[in-house]
Amino acid sequence: MAQKGVQLDRETFSCSICLDLLKDPVTTTCGHSYCMKCIKGFWDGEDEKKIHSCPQCRQSFTPRPVLLKNTMLAALVEELKKTGLQAAPADHCYAGAEDVACDVCTGRKLRACKSCLVCLASYCDKHLLLHNELPVFKKHKLVEPSKKLQENICSRHDEVMKMFCRTDQQCICYLCSVDEHKGHDTVSAAAERTERQRELEGSRLNIQQRIQDREKEVKLLQQEVEAVNGSADKAVEDSEKTFTELIRLMEKRSSDVKQQVRSQQKSEVSRVKELQEKLEQEMAELKRRDAELKLLSHTEDHNQFLHSYPSLSALSEPTHSSSINIRPLSYFEDVTAALSAVRAKLQDVLREEWTNVSPTEVDVLLSAPEPTTRAEFLKYSQEITLDPNTAYTKLVLSEGSRKATYMGQQQSSSHPDRFTYYVQVLSRESLTGRCYWEVEWRGGGVYVAVAYKNISRAGSGSGFGHNDNSWSLECKQNSYSFCYNSISTPVSGPLSSRVGVYLDHRAGILSFYSISETMTLLHRVQTTFTQPLHAGVWLYGHGTTAEFCKLK
Repeated sequence: MAQKGVQLDRETFSCSICLDLLKDPVTTTCGHSYCMKCIKGFWDGEDEKKIHSCPQCRQSFTPRPVLLKNTMLAALVEELKKTGLQAAPADHCYAGAEDVACDVCTGRKLRACKSCLVCLASYCDKHLLLHNELPVFKKHKLVEPSKKLQENICSRHDEVMKMFCRTDQQCICYLCSVDEHKGHDTVSAAAERTERQRELEGSRLNIQQRIQDREKEVKLLQQEVEAVNGSADKAVEDSEKTFTELIRLMEKRSSDVKQQVRSQQKSEVSRVKELQEKLEQEMAELKRRDAELKLLSHTEDHNQFLHSYPSLSALSEPTHSSSINIRPLSYFEDVTAALSAVRAKLQDVLREEWTNVSPTEVDVLLSAPEPTTRAEFLKYSQEITLDPNTAYTKLVLSEGSRKATYMGQQQSSSHPDRFTYYVQVLSRESLTGRCYWEVEWRGGGVYVAVAYKNISRAGSGSGFGHNDNSWSLECKQNSYSFCYNSISTPVSGPLSSRVGVYLDHRAGILSFYSISETMTLLHRVQTTFTQPLHAGVWLYGHGTTAEFCKLK
């Protein structure tokens, strides 16, 4: 306790302006002491007002007092410096702008460590000693420092509100319970807190259970993602391997056919050339014999003619014409025909049997035909519910979050997913594969749309159809128009208050239909969707409604 007393003495002889030991101490007429330099600097700033005041008690002085050194204080301060006592509290012990200050400290206040709900005051460590040591304070409720203690005071009776009115669901003081809340269901605030605490614990248990359930579901979905990715990677790897083998087989067959054709070509050419040489030799022999006979025919000596003629007239056996097989330029057309037949068979296999190769659940290569009747569309019907976290603040959701109504007043608080510029809302469900839904609308007009989840929520570019992240059909009382990336295209068709939307995400097909007694195609989009889509509506005109219909 002695050390604490010394600490108090040290603070007593500190300047409340510079928070250090007094230097050239002076004392004002109100009794507070300051460093000569500190108080002069403070008053210099007040010269223009012609009124000077004490920084601690705010007492005013007119005219500006003449300050003289307090010799006794100066001597005491010098003695304190010689004793080597511990320094004043570190700067971090003082209350900052964000801290709760001690209500007892004078001058620069220390940071409070506790607040008392009975005293409605906050205390630093030093001024909290009485609450910790005196029995009379033992029943006082100490809590973490709070700046909201005054909220516990009844504004009508200036009493601590220790009771709770269940009828009006508000905290009250005792006088309120016998005055304007007389006859109401009132209990002590502590009893109500106990009841609400039980409800809170029940809510927490429910929330924690839901968190665990969602964590399990997220884990299962992650496993599904991993399974899909693994299966797809293996399918791609196997398909590449299979097609590589097929290509190699085709290349081998191509090489074999080429080699066989070239070999047969060589054999046929060799045979033909051999016959050609024989014929050329025979022609040369015949020409030589013809020349000899011609010469003999001009011999005038009869005896010479008759002597030579027998030997010249005998001819060698001619080459038989049947050994020369002349075909009408169709030597290898049968090969071409055979290959054409093979190609046709392969095409038939790829066209007719490919559905056995294409995945059934993940239809990547082939797309089923688009439905043609409403009954066929309804096979792909998708229940749509609207996400309140995305709804513009003047949209009211009802009918199990399937219906949106444009109201004139604010309906809900802010949320990072909320549209802030246009009266729009997105669905909770993300849409992939094939799905169909219908929207019934009434009022000024509505945009029936699909959009990626990352569509902008603010600014003029956030409207459905006014960017490359959304596609919309604008429905008015007397016209339709399709809008994408801020380009609007007029659409003709029978006017109706119900619009059907068909989406084949994998095939990149988005179709809008007018629904009445018949179903009429209004507009069809063929594109590539790179992310899951969400259904949405954009309403204009107070009182306009748009409802996603139940189709099952």
